[in-house]
Amino acid sequence: MHALTESPRREATRIPHISIQAFCDSPDIATAIRNAAGDRLMSRAHVTVHDGGIAAAIAHYQKEPTPQLIVIESRARSEPFLAEIDRMAEVCDAGTKVLAIGHINDVYFYRELMRRGVSDYLLAPVDPVSFIVAVSGIYSESASSKLGQAYAFVGAKGGVGSSTIAHNVGWTIARQLASSVVLADMDLAFGTASLDFKLDAGQGVAEAIEDSGRLDEVLLDRLLAKCGDHLSLLRAPGTLDRCYDLAENAVDPLIEIAQSSVPFLILDMPHVWNSWARKVLVSADEVIITAVPDLPNLRNAKSLIAFLRQARPHDPPPKLILNQVGVPKRPEIKPGDFAKAVQLELLACIPFDPHLFGKASNEGQMIAELSARAPASKIFSEIANVIAPHQPRHQKRAFNLGSMMKKMRFSAKNA
Repeated sequence: MHALTESPRREATRIPHISIQAFCDSPDIATAIRNAAGDRLMSRAHVTVHDGGIAAAIAHYQKEPTPQLIVIESRARSEPFLAEIDRMAEVCDAGTKVLAIGHINDVYFYRELMRRGVSDYLLAPVDPVSFIVAVSGIYSESASSKLGQAYAFVGAKGGVGSSTIAHNVGWTIARQLASSVVLADMDLAFGTASLDFKLDAGQGVAEAIEDSGRLDEVLLDRLLAKCGDHLSLLRAPGTLDRCYDLAENAVDPLIEIAQSSVPFLILDMPHVWNSWARKVLVSADEVIITAVPDLPNLRNAKSLIAFLRQARPHDPPPKLILNQVGVPKRPEIKPGDFAKAVQLELLACIPFDPHLFGKASNEGQMIAELSARAPASKIFSEIANVIAPHQPRHQKRAFNLGSMMKKMRFSAKNA
């Protein structure tokens, strides 16, 4: 088994539904903002980019209302920059936030911007990730309701054990962290999560998706089936009396509500390729791909990893698990060669153990419930520690000057 290492996470929250208008003074900054606008975390924001810097912004807002967030870049020195900020404050509507980008690395200048109510300042050059993090920081209070991380588990091929791994990892996270986990069985027709937890099939996922117009935390809680103190299941219908042709954004409300309700959302994805499944994989905080060590899985995993790297350029690459390793008399691709071919370090290699996994499936139990000392149980524990590391809670301070400074906004026009 390869060493499990935790990849860096972006310290950013999904940007809320806001309008952002940027006025840039250089093509590099304009390009960085346009690239950031295509990121999954910015999918709910409407971003427009203009040339001309602060002067163009002032001229524009003399005739037009200001959006929720204005991004301005200036190559001017400190005094002219501050003078332009003062002029722009005169044309800003109440409640507008301002993110400034400049080329001045000076503490006094930064303090003067903060004193004038600018929300944040970025020193050029700026890359898309730093821009997203800055915007996220500005809206951290309004976005604080997003508590959870969404983990999408998907198989490189059908029958590779992605669902089994998702169920065991979700159960392990709930047990190890004693924190709430929602496991959503997204295979509406053939999902097996109910069987794995010894429950009847239900309309949980289907109703949550189809009733998205009235879906809220109360309705979601009603649709959940309890699988212990901290784990809840959104069950799939598991019937073939209808077809489930979902729109591209059909699952978005469910993910948003679940993330605002619990710290961890496990999405057990079916092996399909359509608009809604692709959208979920692109939007998830982490994607975990499961494959077995043969050529068809290698080809599919390579294609899926390449797609996700292109669609999520500012995120870490997906994580890869090799399952059913060591089947007797079966020719296999060596784990090291598999990892080299897809240019990705393996998160874990799970050995082939048909008796243990078959018994757990037939009895509706998790692997650790049957054998806590089994190699697979330890691997699931290590996977859980990597994708959902335990982070100690920090006590809130009675008074925080930094947070008070962040609350200073362009809340009113200057007289």
